[in-house]
Amino acid sequence: MIMFRPLDFAYLLGLAAASPWLLYRSLTTGRYRRHPLGRLFGNVSLPATKRPRAWFHGVSVGEVHLLRQVVAAFRKRRPDWECVISSSTDTGLDEARRCFDHHDCKVIVWPLDFSWAVKRALDAVKPRLLVLAEGELWPNMIRAAKARRIPVAVVNGRFSPKSARRYQKLGAFARPLLQGVDLFAVQTEEYAGTLKSLGVLATKVAVTGSVKYDGLTCDRDHPKTAELRRLFAVDAGELVWVAGSTQAPEEKIVLAIWQQARKRFPKLRLILVPRQKDRFDEVAALLERSNIPYVRRSKLTTSPPHHPTTAPVILVDTIGELGAVWGLADVAFVGGSLDGKRGGQNMLEPAAYGAAVVFGPHVWNFRDAAGRLVREGGAVQVADPAALEGTVLELLADPRKLGATARRLVLAQQGATERTLEALDFLISPRLARAG
Repeated sequence: MIMFRPLDFAYLLGLAAASPWLLYRSLTTGRYRRHPLGRLFGNVSLPATKRPRAWFHGVSVGEVHLLRQVVAAFRKRRPDWECVISSSTDTGLDEARRCFDHHDCKVIVWPLDFSWAVKRALDAVKPRLLVLAEGELWPNMIRAAKARRIPVAVVNGRFSPKSARRYQKLGAFARPLLQGVDLFAVQTEEYAGTLKSLGVLATKVAVTGSVKYDGLTCDRDHPKTAELRRLFAVDAGELVWVAGSTQAPEEKIVLAIWQQARKRFPKLRLILVPRQKDRFDEVAALLERSNIPYVRRSKLTTSPPHHPTTAPVILVDTIGELGAVWGLADVAFVGGSLDGKRGGQNMLEPAAYGAAVVFGPHVWNFRDAAGRLVREGGAVQVADPAALEGTVLELLADPRKLGATARRLVLAQQGATERTLEALDFLISPRLARAG
């Protein structure tokens, strides 16, 4: 029998109010159709085991990516444990299966925060540790975990002053949510200060740095990047501009700048990587209306015999390849940063490859990383599309200095994964961790 809590009624009202929009999105994009029982009721199918389990959760693709490093290090440190990976979005689940299904890990859908769903999911998984990437906290899940004495940790946490204001508005409702977390392993001292200002005990907060520095590939000859270089027929004498994780209207802006840049740099290639897969056709239509020769990545085979393309523009309409694509960039524009709605995407990936990185003014999702890159001369932040055009033209003339600085900075920041695992040790076996 399903027992309702007051919060469940609030969730149901919100779900009912959003149902027309959700139905429209489902019909037009195919989202929200998969795993309905897992989402609504917490139905999880996992084999019984006598081994302890750790449950790692990443909301979407970005969080799943950073968990690769943490889970790999955790499994090496504790080979007797099993790991369960979850995600909230379809793209996150697809990426989790791509990254973890070949390991001794199980991938499941994260349940909606109804009390009955989280209880059933926890009863099925039976984790000895629940690890949440970056800071998505759900009241019923936290409450149910604490009732079962399951330690809860946030890793690679981000808690900005904006987050603090949001929690302060919740008042007394926020206290049990924050107090229910046993460890906040955060990226910066600023984020640690934000949590302490909200009443979180200092003993529950550890500054570990950003795991995203550790999970970065710095080798431009990495097999996946090398394969894409052959497939895209990128010659040594060509300049490559990669615009990744773009959102509307950034593709339109980038294409206009690219057309101008080609007048000065006739061999300039452009690789466009939209953030969401349901926009691939939209961007393809934009290219066709602009009469720009292009090819879709999905049309190119990676199996021998290779069929490379010499098209000046490549639309990457696949999921999970942007990390390798950044390795082709001389200049990299990191999208989601121009319109003020998304807060930017991960600019550390192209920086690690030594690309000359540029992004817009709205990067609150990566505030610390962006600020550090700009302060130390490893990236350029622009105010608007006009400034982006001037900066891209300048960087194309000489991208090497900026790129080399960015790569050095990334290498200097690595080590957060080890510090995170040391902090988790205190939750799993505090006496052993203190002795070590």
